[in-house]
Amino acid sequence: MSQLDTNTSPWALTHVDLLSERYGGQALLCNDEFFAEASNLMKRAEPVFIEDKYTDRGKWMDGWETRRRRTPGHDWCVLRLGLQGRIRAIDVNTTFFRGNAPQSVMIEACACTGDPSDDQAWTPLLEQTPVNPHSHNLFELDNAHSWSHLRLHIYPDGGVARLRVYGEPKVDWSRTLPNELVDLAASTNGGRALACSDMFFSPMNNIVAPGRGVNMGDGWETRRRRGPGYDWLIVKLACAGQVKRVLVDTCHFKGNYPDSFTLEAIHTEREDITAEDLHWQPLIAQTKLQAHTEHVYQDDLLDTHTHFTHVRLNIFPDGGVSRLRIFGYPAETETTE
Repeated sequence: MSQLDTNTSPWALTHVDLLSERYGGQALLCNDEFFAEASNLMKRAEPVFIEDKYTDRGKWMDGWETRRRRTPGHDWCVLRLGLQGRIRAIDVNTTFFRGNAPQSVMIEACACTGDPSDDQAWTPLLEQTPVNPHSHNLFELDNAHSWSHLRLHIYPDGGVARLRVYGEPKVDWSRTLPNELVDLAASTNGGRALACSDMFFSPMNNIVAPGRGVNMGDGWETRRRRGPGYDWLIVKLACAGQVKRVLVDTCHFKGNYPDSFTLEAIHTEREDITAEDLHWQPLIAQTKLQAHTEHVYQDDLLDTHTHFTHVRLNIFPDGGVSRLRIFGYPAETETTE
């Protein structure tokens, strides 16, 4: 168990990496990957450096690395986002590429059904911009469009360890059937954790990630509380909706699960979601939890008629929760009782 890196970008804490291999992000095509494969760009794990590891082509590197260019031009890679959506920030991570990072990068995007054709039109998201070696090069974007693919250009050649594409998934709710239950908290639908009291051991947005947690680090875990109070986490739902079923999963948390929890909800357009004057409505009263267990609460315990936009999970006094699922009916779809 290790402490969460306090140098992590705020975008990484509050937004989804749309390119992550966790969501199916892929490298489709590149002009060169002589030293290291472009598929490394979307690995979830942080890059590593192994001093004495070599391949038959040279030094092993944990990233995408091209050969030294001896002709005019530059190198490029086409990437498919795992989740289509609006991009708010991009981190071009050149960690461990000290003497072999690109001098500059450019990033383009497109939105298409299927994969881009040879005559695909691309829109610049980031004009050609210098990057630093062995660094997180973070670029915030102001573009409201939804994208499906990126094209990364590196000038003239070199290596990039990871490409993080922080954004907000866009879901076509018209494809949801009436009375079809949807996980309104799921990151794949656009739900995301906005704030929490503590995330000492692991990021808060793990709690809305797909699938069950793979280990104890793949959840939300707070430090041991040594004073009064309790820990809490606020999730912005993918869209307003009626809550019909709740799942609280303590998978892998065996000696450090919370003793109990409550769940509250609110409908608000306010941005200051942690303000003390907000009136949260109780959904589930204080209830005991068990270790390494999926706990399911049905609509006979819930207010199933109000459209909520946010939920707040309170855990007593501290501990870890692997996943929180908020199943309901999106307000964007018509429902019948």
